[in-house]
Amino acid sequence: MNLLVITRHDDLVERLKMAFEGAGHRIFQAGDPLEALAQDGWGEAQVLLVDAEGDPMDGYRLCRLLRGEARVLFRNLPIFLILEHPPSEPDLRALQDVDGDGFIPAEYNIQQLLNHLGPVMAGSAPRETGQRLPILAVGLQTGLTQRAREMLQHYGMEVHSPPTRNAVEAQRALKAPVLLLGLSAGGVEGALAMLAQLREQSALPYTILVGQVKDEAAQRKLLLAGISDWVPLPLPAPRLIHACKRAIEWMHAKRIQTEYESAIHDLRERRSMLEIEAAALRNEVLTDPLTELLNRRAFDQNLDHAVRQWERHRRAFVLLLGDVDHFKLINDRFGHPVGDEVLRLMASRIRSALRKSDLAFRIGGEEFAVLLTETSVRGGAEVANKLRRCIDEDPVVLPGGQAIFPTMSFGVGGPGAPTLAALMAQVDKALYQAKSLGRNRVVVANEGEYPPRALSAGN
Repeated sequence: MNLLVITRHDDLVERLKMAFEGAGHRIFQAGDPLEALAQDGWGEAQVLLVDAEGDPMDGYRLCRLLRGEARVLFRNLPIFLILEHPPSEPDLRALQDVDGDGFIPAEYNIQQLLNHLGPVMAGSAPRETGQRLPILAVGLQTGLTQRAREMLQHYGMEVHSPPTRNAVEAQRALKAPVLLLGLSAGGVEGALAMLAQLREQSALPYTILVGQVKDEAAQRKLLLAGISDWVPLPLPAPRLIHACKRAIEWMHAKRIQTEYESAIHDLRERRSMLEIEAAALRNEVLTDPLTELLNRRAFDQNLDHAVRQWERHRRAFVLLLGDVDHFKLINDRFGHPVGDEVLRLMASRIRSALRKSDLAFRIGGEEFAVLLTETSVRGGAEVANKLRRCIDEDPVVLPGGQAIFPTMSFGVGGPGAPTLAALMAQVDKALYQAKSLGRNRVVVANEGEYPPRALSAGN
C-alpha cells in the first residue's frame, strides 16, 4: 500500500519507513496540506496521515475537505491525524465531526506503529464506504435514467430522478454537484426554464446536457444558460462516465481554488493585523505618553536623518530647543499633577502652531525640540518666536481659578556644524544664553537674540 504522510515530524516518517517499507509498502511525505493538494498525487495514496495542527490548514480542515469531495477515493481514504499529545475529549469530538479514522501520536515507536496501522496497511481493515455521490437527473426518459443509474453506480454515484416539477426542491435537499439534463420535458425551452429555476434557488451544479440540439442559436442559448458538457443520444456509456468524471475533476479544482483563496485571505488578514500591531508598537515606542509628542528616541532618529539629508542633498533644516522657564517652581508650588498639565498644554500649543511637515518632540522633563524642514535659520527663529508668544500670551487656569503664566526660552540653529554633537552643543548653548538674558527669549546660535533686543522691547 501507499502511505501519504503530511507532517513536519521527519523522525516519525523515518519510523514509518522502517516499520512498513520492508513489507513492500511505500511511504510518501509532504510538508503541509496545501503542498500536498497542489501536487495532486492522491491517486497513489491509499492511507493518509496528517498533522492535526498546521498553518494555514490543519488536519481537521483537510479531512473535512476530502470527506466532502466528490471522489469516492477521498470519501473512503483512511485518514489518521498526528497528535503531539494524548487525544482529549475535544480532540475526539473534532475527529468525529470531520469523519476521521483515528489518531497517531507523533512519538509512537516502530512497534506501536505496526500495531496501530498494520491491519490498515495490510488491507484487512478497510474503511467503510461512505455515502454515494448524488447525481440529479431531470428531463430524461425512464429508460435513459435507468441506464445512467446502472452505468454510474459502479463508480460510487447514485442517480436521483424526481419529477420535473419537483426538481428544484429535490436539488435543495440533495445538493447534487452534477445535473444530467434531458430535453424530454419541454425541449430546449424547458431545459432553459429548468436552468433558470435552479440558478434562482441555489448555485447551479455542473450541468451535462443529454440529447441532441442541431440549431446553433439554441446551442448558444444553452451554453450561456450554464450547460458545461454535452452527451449525445443514444447514450454511450464511455461518454457519460467520462463527462461525470470530468465534472468531478472540475469540482475538485474549484474546491482546491477555494481553499487556496481562503488560505491567501487568511494570510492577508494576518499580515494586516501584524502591520497594525507593528504600527501601534512603533507609535508606542516613539511617543511620549504624557504629551503625545514624539520622544527622545524619535528625536535622535529624525535629527540624524535631517543631518544626512543636508550632507547628501543640502536639504535645509532648523533645530529648535525649548525649555520651560522656572518649571521647578511650578512643581514645588502647585504639585506635579499641575506641572504635568502645564506640559500637556504647552505641547498642544506647540503642535497647533507648526506645519504638518514639522516635528515636535519632548526630549526631557521640561525640554522640547522642534525640527523644521526646508526652512532657513531666520525662518526658524521666526517660528521659535511665534511659539514663545503662543505660550506666553494665554495663562493656564487651574480648577480653583488660579492662573499660571508659564514661559519658554528657545535656542535656534541650522546645519553647518562639523558633527551632530557639535550642532546640539551650539543650539543648547543658544538656549542657555536665552535663559541667562532673562528667559522667555529666542537666541540664534552664533548670532544672538531674535528679534534683536531693541526691537523686541514691546514683546
